[in-house]
Amino acid sequence: MRIDKSNKNTYTGQMTEAIELTKDISYTVENQRFRYRAVALIIEEEALCLMKLPSEDYLYSVGGAVQFGETTEAACLREVLEETGQLYEIDRLAYIHKNFFSNSTGILKDLDCHEICLCYFMKPKGQQFPSPDKLERIQWVPIQDLKKHRIFPNFLPYFFTETDRGIQHFVTKN
Repeated sequence: MRIDKSNKNTYTGQMTEAIELTKDISYTVENQRFRYRAVALIIEEEALCLMKLPSEDYLYSVGGAVQFGETTEAACLREVLEETGQLYEIDRLAYIHKNFFSNSTGILKDLDCHEICLCYFMKPKGQQFPSPDKLERIQWVPIQDLKKHRIFPNFLPYFFTETDRGIQHFVTKN
């Protein structure tokens, strides 16, 4: 999958068909929110690339909403580029996560949330990169130190304890 630079809202898939992207597959009705997401696991120099907003007290994976008509692979690559400024290639699907949660603080305060997320390992490039000059910041956390941080999804610090388990499936209710 590659980005077609002639139109920043068009991504070209392996079948060489271009899709014009529109809106995120995300909606809120009253206090209920649904979101379809794609995220990346970027590991460089034995550290995981995570994101953080200054207003929040936790870290989270690089990624975001899939747009209507977009594959999760294309969404993952787009989100990596938008959030990190880096072009990466997908290695393989790591896990599928069905997430049900509510927050009492932060940007999702008072919302009952339901997310479906596909997460992909990225092919490593060999070195970490700095955070672009944005509000949302990159934080590199050594794999062995993940359990020392508040990270969402909350199983992520334990995900790396066993390798080559194939595609994993997680359901969390917080």
